[in-house]
Amino acid sequence: MFLKTSFTTLIVGVFVVYVLHTCWVMYGIVYTKPCDNPKSDKCITPFLAGNPKLQLSIYTSTQPNAAGGHTLIHKEDKFDVSSKFERIINVSIPTKTRNNGTLYALIFVHQAGVSPWQDPRQVHMVAHLTTYMVPKPPEISLISMDGQAEHQKEDAQQKKRRDTKPASGGGADGRAASDHPTSHWRCRLTLNIVADHFLFDQTHLPADVHRYLKVFQNGKKVVYLPLLFVDELSNRVKDLLEINSTSTELPLTISYDSISLGRLRFWIHMQDAVYSLQQFGFTEKDADEIKGIFVDTNLYFLALTFFVAAFHLLFDFLAFKNDISFWKQKKSMVGMSSKAVLWRCFSTIVIFLYLVDEQTSLLVLIPAGIGSIIEVWKVKKAFKIQIFWKGGKPTFQYGKLDESERRTEEYDTLAMKYLSYLLYPLCIGGAVYALISLRYKSWYSWVINSLVNGVYAFGFLFMLPQLFVNYKLKSVAHLPWKAFMYKAFNTFIDDVFAFIITMPTSHRLACFRDDVVFLIYLYQRWLYPVDKTRVNEYGVCYDDKPKGKKHKD
Repeated sequence: MFLKTSFTTLIVGVFVVYVLHTCWVMYGIVYTKPCDNPKSDKCITPFLAGNPKLQLSIYTSTQPNAAGGHTLIHKEDKFDVSSKFERIINVSIPTKTRNNGTLYALIFVHQAGVSPWQDPRQVHMVAHLTTYMVPKPPEISLISMDGQAEHQKEDAQQKKRRDTKPASGGGADGRAASDHPTSHWRCRLTLNIVADHFLFDQTHLPADVHRYLKVFQNGKKVVYLPLLFVDELSNRVKDLLEINSTSTELPLTISYDSISLGRLRFWIHMQDAVYSLQQFGFTEKDADEIKGIFVDTNLYFLALTFFVAAFHLLFDFLAFKNDISFWKQKKSMVGMSSKAVLWRCFSTIVIFLYLVDEQTSLLVLIPAGIGSIIEVWKVKKAFKIQIFWKGGKPTFQYGKLDESERRTEEYDTLAMKYLSYLLYPLCIGGAVYALISLRYKSWYSWVINSLVNGVYAFGFLFMLPQLFVNYKLKSVAHLPWKAFMYKAFNTFIDDVFAFIITMPTSHRLACFRDDVVFLIYLYQRWLYPVDKTRVNEYGVCYDDKPKGKKHKD
């Protein structure tokens, strides 16, 4: 006989299986089985084990195969693969690249004193020094209109170029219009080589390393050349410089460090994942957000972040599920702050519009949009709004409040009255400050940014009216405690990371201020306990089959 399984139990089970499977996959990525017997013919030995004298040479070319000519920009004569270094050089930009073209870097690791073009045992990689991206629009002060004249001058220059030369649509031979992708300079080139003398087993050679492995026969032994890797994840949008006709020289930071085999394999997988997202239509900005997760975080801390994010996602889903169930069965707004529900709907929509204005990744934008729709549905339930269609036009009808609901509404209105004395001056002052001192692309951006800053800064204050209603009614039986607890767990997770990660004091205070309100909620739950064996004053009974007692009104 099968036991009855709840939907929540099923979801938790799937979550546990997913976490365990992910751990197994990650272990398979970072761990590589070495060759057991070093003398076996199945072993692939490292070329670096012989301590050869190596040289690092970097060339630039407008073609990935140097067919259009190449220029040496940097070389390390005594190149030690185990030594870390960073060099800053100036690179001459060819005319073709200045005309919205592309420039490549050809990186060679070869024997010292030998040209890489004549060295049969050289390894090389090709990297993009340029990328195409839509230029960032200029930001102006809406009061002084600073930058408007400069913006108009730039538009006139672009119009003149379009009139004198056909637009290439972002091609390699001409400057595109301002709303088309243009060539941008990557200021950083990060290189890595596996310095460990790892013995590969030919029967257990990882597929991700195989394309980086270059081997040659040395007698009966198979030897692999140094594993050279170009770290594309280190190329961030914030470091890009737009290339124009006057950009004859641009700075380039060449950074080198050794890397372990496990970290190399992990980096290869992450880099391939980002590339796949770009092939599916993700923009350079979307990919940059994902890069920041890996580049700006320690690898061990990244693993911890994965587990925390997984639990965060689980609690979000459970909170979402219980919140929907609670409001679906909700028939009365007794004890519930309707203005707090309306505020949550407003703040969610403002945040969604802000994400749209900032062109945020679809991974964040889609959940925010779904959340906004749910909050609108909750407002409809809270205010008992019914929609009728007459003659193709919607007609709204509001439900009537009973005596208990009217009393709750009075307490809610009184709480909002006290709160407005503090909230309105703060919001108006913040909006005026943003208008005077900050820069935005348009009036719409200023309005959205001012609203979203108010939501982020003072949104927690709108949790207070519900506390006031609880205090006046001396009851918390009307709250969705399951969804509330799941949201509290997520808040606790955020607080832990606020301590682990180095953050400004103001940001840490912002993380902990919601906890203060949550502790007050817990105190009210202890102060006004719920007797599940009786029907409370709102007509709700939590225990359908009480033992030894009759229900009391």
